[in-house]
Amino acid sequence: MTDIAFAWSALGGDPALLRRITTVEREGALRARLPVRELARACVGACALAAAELAARRAGRAGVPAVRVDDGALATAFVSERHLLIDGRAPVTFAPLSRFWRTADGWVRTHANYPHHRARLLHALGLPPGATEREVAGRLAERSALDVEECVYMAGGLAVALRTPAEWAAHEQAAAVAARPLIGRERLDAAPARVFPSLAGAPVLPAAGLRVLDLTRVIAGPVATRTLALLGADVLRVDPPHLPELADQHADTGFGKRSAALDLAAGRAAFEELLAGADVVVTGYRPGALDRYGLCPEALAERRPGLVVAQLSAWGDYGPWAGRRGFDSLVQVATGIAAVEGTAEQPGALPAQALDHGTGYLLAAAVLRALTEQSYEGGTRVLRAVLTRTAAWLTGGDATGTATGPSATTSVESAPYDSPEPWLAETAGRLGTLRHALSPVTFADGPTDWAHPPVPWGTDSARWW
Repeated sequence: MTDIAFAWSALGGDPALLRRITTVEREGALRARLPVRELARACVGACALAAAELAARRAGRAGVPAVRVDDGALATAFVSERHLLIDGRAPVTFAPLSRFWRTADGWVRTHANYPHHRARLLHALGLPPGATEREVAGRLAERSALDVEECVYMAGGLAVALRTPAEWAAHEQAAAVAARPLIGRERLDAAPARVFPSLAGAPVLPAAGLRVLDLTRVIAGPVATRTLALLGADVLRVDPPHLPELADQHADTGFGKRSAALDLAAGRAAFEELLAGADVVVTGYRPGALDRYGLCPEALAERRPGLVVAQLSAWGDYGPWAGRRGFDSLVQVATGIAAVEGTAEQPGALPAQALDHGTGYLLAAAVLRALTEQSYEGGTRVLRAVLTRTAAWLTGGDATGTATGPSATTSVESAPYDSPEPWLAETAGRLGTLRHALSPVTFADGPTDWAHPPVPWGTDSARWW
């Protein structure tokens, strides 16, 4: 059931608040065989309602502001990376070696947008650094899809064999994922109730005065933290100096944030100072990758009781694929989505990287709800979101419970979807003039755009304002 009620229930929300939502349905937005538009609506609707709930809590109001979920807005935002223009230039979203390839017995999809992933892919295939697409195609055509998947994984690269929904359902990882909740929510301790910073004036931005340490990359995690920035948080993204983010990707997801480069080993004192001032830590690396820096939830809670720790991964930290690297496009291939959306001759894809974007909004919603709950009950909170779990929800491979409360919103309006133009804006900044998608997270008296455009990668100091 890919509706807002299910998502809101997974976040522990009060079902009575669903009546505050109005949905504007636009036929033709995010058209697909699977219910992508409904999933997007549920993720964005839950996030907007969580933001409105926290805004009311901080303002001391009994009533929660009205929420409006517009299919046009979410359809535009779910392909924000495609709508981005930088001084009129459209970004490249996939590198030449990030694509489907025929193998001896089927199909495989690779991901090589980052230089180090490209190098590992070519090394795994026994090809030189300057190998062409034709050479890669020839090498892959000689091998089975599963052989390529395992060989590239062992080399630290990314390749996933195309599976049908039935083949994925028989996989041990699919069973492990489907048995988990849509969003993992855990309370680690009895830290005192959160006291929010006092704010003068109205309206109140839900996350104003809160500090978010952003240790994410690519799309899903940065979408979550971009949303928290929209809602008033001081978001500081920190990346390792030797692994810069792709420039266009950073521009798309960097709105409202600051960006710093910091070596977590060499700059340990600076990082501990950041942690000491943080309210929320969001991580988007594969499970366990940051543990050596003391960033597992238990270690964070010991040093900073009352923190909200939000973790995002592709495959989860359980099952045989725990700890594997992954991206939205690869999860679509593994879980049968690419088979469903394709044809007998060619695998397909969703009309958006909906697993990334949807999971990003869900994780932001979980953070907002955790902050609200902390204001009543305290406790360090740990939240976990997994792209593969969102995929299970989309495809119906969901083994957990059902929503409580109404499954419909207060009202539903219908309108045409002719163009994304109403949900695009133009902003000038240090990166140039940016045409970008507006956030679909809207509620009465809420923000309509970010406080500032993205900054060049790594140009800010690794410290709080």
